[in-house]
Amino acid sequence: MALPKDMRLKGHRTFNYIHKNARTYHGKLMTFKVAISNPDILLTHKQKITPNKFRVAIAISKKVSKKAVERNKLRRILQEWLITNIQKINNHKPYWLLVNLKFGDFCDDKSRLLEEFQNLMFKSLLIK
Repeated sequence: MALPKDMRLKGHRTFNYIHKNARTYHGKLMTFKVAISNPDILLTHKQKITPNKFRVAIAISKKVSKKAVERNKLRRILQEWLITNIQKINNHKPYWLLVNLKFGDFCDDKSRLLEEFQNLMFKSLLIK
């Protein structure tokens, strides 16, 4: 199950903004970059109403796995966790999140991946 379109981040200006203005949280398997949202950047993507709410991008390098199938599987696992655990209550937070998976062989260890993802969500105060 994919993230809803209104929760996704896209566009090089968006990612440049996150890299410049974000606070970084490091884990063993991934890093989080959390920035205060800037909906004005999204106006170029022809979104008429760009509410100031929580949006996510998940980036997985080819260093994690050469196979796109494996990278997409990891992305779907993280997206599914977000959909089930980010309720409407937390969706109003005006933050943008960029998740970067680090190099490592954890394609088979779903529990370890989700545990660290959840720990970083708590550490970054995106969920309580």
